[in-house]
Amino acid sequence: MLSFLGSRLLQSVFVLLVASCVTFTLVFLLPADPARMVAGPSASVATVQSIRHEMGLDRPFVAQYGTYLGRLAHLDLGRSYKQGSTVRSLLSSRILPTVQLMLGAIALELLIGVPLGIWAAVRRGGWPDTVVMGLAFLGAAAPQFWLALSLVYLLAYRFALFPLGGYGGLSHLFLPALTLGIGGAGWYARMMRSQLLEVLSQDYVRTARAKGQTPRLVLLRHALRNAALPIVTMIGLDIGTFMGGVVVVESVFGWPGLGRLVWDAIRVVDIPVIVGVVIFSAFVITLANLLADLVQPLVDPRVRYR
Repeated sequence: MLSFLGSRLLQSVFVLLVASCVTFTLVFLLPADPARMVAGPSASVATVQSIRHEMGLDRPFVAQYGTYLGRLAHLDLGRSYKQGSTVRSLLSSRILPTVQLMLGAIALELLIGVPLGIWAAVRRGGWPDTVVMGLAFLGAAAPQFWLALSLVYLLAYRFALFPLGGYGGLSHLFLPALTLGIGGAGWYARMMRSQLLEVLSQDYVRTARAKGQTPRLVLLRHALRNAALPIVTMIGLDIGTFMGGVVVVESVFGWPGLGRLVWDAIRVVDIPVIVGVVIFSAFVITLANLLADLVQPLVDPRVRYR
């Protein structure tokens, strides 16, 4: 297990380096001028050049990136060009809303998708199977912006059951989490159905049935545990995805998460914030995948650390 952790940590460092290099390069190649955006449209050329020099933007790419890596080694993500605050403080102020949205979305994905997938597998070939798979396809294929606006119109505007947007308690969280949960539930339902059907066809399940165990006991004791492994992996991927920010959903509902932070930074070419969010997202994704790999042997002892 120690060798497994060491190998994964080295891979994580490599991923972070690649993510920072690629993002820094892409932002550097953009035709927009951060110094001009900071100075304002009416600033003189001399003022813009002075700001560009103070920000270090007049240096070669290698020098800028090398300086950034040196700061990153000390966990210094730099300072926002536009807001003047440190990137670390900006990230810290957006992490809690992002975590809340992530937990709410994953909870709804599991509560909706897993039971429907089990029901479809148990009723394979019947009308429940057809209905569930049709709904799963629609949920997974529906564009997030359309689904978000539809939920706002129906549940917030038409029937006034929830706030139209903003950040607050569970009532504010429900609609953005449901928007993400519906799309994810479609994938979870399809995955659970596929895995459960495969497990139910295994020899040990037939043996359990031959011994006279009830279908419910066979399902709960033997089938679900083995069918849950891909679900654990999907949860790890979702953690990384949602912690990186969901721009469309956060914009529609006015949710102050990392998605809106990076979108605002892209509009003004705030390089430290953009790269900082990408590095943080890459770190969370690698950490979530590592945790998923560590949990899998606990769910199924046949899985080994590798």
